[in-house]
Amino acid sequence: MELVLKNCSLIDENGEYFIKVEDSKITDISKTPIKADEMIDVKGNYVLPGFIDPHIHFRDPGLTHKEDFKTGSLAAAYGGFTTVIDMPNTLPKTNTYNALKQKMKIADEKSVVNFRLQAGHNDLEEMKKMCSLNPVSFKVFMDLETDESLEKIFHDLSVLKDTTDYNGLVATHCEKKTIVEKETAELKEKSENSAIDYTYARPTRSEDTSVRQAIELAEANDLRLHICHLSSSKSLSMAKSASKRLPISWEFTPHHLLLDNSAYDIYGTLIKTNPPLRPKSESVNISDLDENSIIGTDHAPHTLEEKTKDTWTSSPGIPNLETVVPLILTEVNRGNLDLKLIPKIFSENAAKVYGLTTKGKIDIGYDADFTVIDLKQEGKFNIETFKTKAEYSPFDGWKYKGLAVMTIVNGKIVMNKLN
Repeated sequence: MELVLKNCSLIDENGEYFIKVEDSKITDISKTPIKADEMIDVKGNYVLPGFIDPHIHFRDPGLTHKEDFKTGSLAAAYGGFTTVIDMPNTLPKTNTYNALKQKMKIADEKSVVNFRLQAGHNDLEEMKKMCSLNPVSFKVFMDLETDESLEKIFHDLSVLKDTTDYNGLVATHCEKKTIVEKETAELKEKSENSAIDYTYARPTRSEDTSVRQAIELAEANDLRLHICHLSSSKSLSMAKSASKRLPISWEFTPHHLLLDNSAYDIYGTLIKTNPPLRPKSESVNISDLDENSIIGTDHAPHTLEEKTKDTWTSSPGIPNLETVVPLILTEVNRGNLDLKLIPKIFSENAAKVYGLTTKGKIDIGYDADFTVIDLKQEGKFNIETFKTKAEYSPFDGWKYKGLAVMTIVNGKIVMNKLN
């Protein structure tokens, strides 16, 4: 079946366009009317390349009381995303051939959006087997590893790059294990802890030290480095400096861009996350978004019971898939962000980093993945209407202006809120 989107506004283009889709691919883009079996009028709204979230935790398998691939992918679609990349810290961990194959089967059966998977590290032979399933990268949680184990992991990844089709991309959670352990132990000695203590248990210098180490290890082993959920302004400066000599990328979360650790006084453990929110003077913010940036939600849902325990036993993680696009579009409407950056930070840059060669652009031959945004639509977040299983968000009740109103995945409408 042929599909045509009509009355499409495109970033950096004047007038309205027709976009034709055949067999899940874009086959024509024209100002001249095009006819098709199915016509969709997007009413002058902006049509962007389908949004890609390179950092989600769908908890499937093993932790599906928090989220699963069906509810998570619906949350993605309703938030404006057409592709997601899932992390390996499920049960079992996605660090064996069998576990990776099992998760691929689960996602195939449940997901309503495109998906790719990151793999966890293991012994070299197991990682070689996993490479045959084409994970987009290997994820290293540096906060769980010693210096010795990190040396071995990065060395093994270098060997893997030279002996398999592995693309050499390593994604890192950058926090220094020894610093976190020392600061946490000292804070636990206090007679009473408040939620904000978690910020100081995993201080900014922990991330800065770990980012420096990740850069050194990637450079020494000739690997491409992607820094997940970068939250420190000093770490950002280091990454930018390193980008002049090695292939490096990074992503920002909405909570690190829009909140600082004073928010613990309002939300308590509901905003506990790793890395934690930073003091305002040490944090990244909206002005740090540029043409090289990537938004990664780090969508990490838990149950309310798991989120509302004490400082140390409550679970770290914030659900973001259904809030991030309106939050960022609101910043566009406020004049804090250029609209031209939206396709780059939500789609094009992630597609480049993760090798999604047929995604990230609206062009002939590319996949028919589209996110339609209405910059004028206003509202207020209501967690009760969300598709995620999570029943909390620090952004619940926040007002927004700008919304993803349609998500088209492989030429098929998955979400439609067009007025």
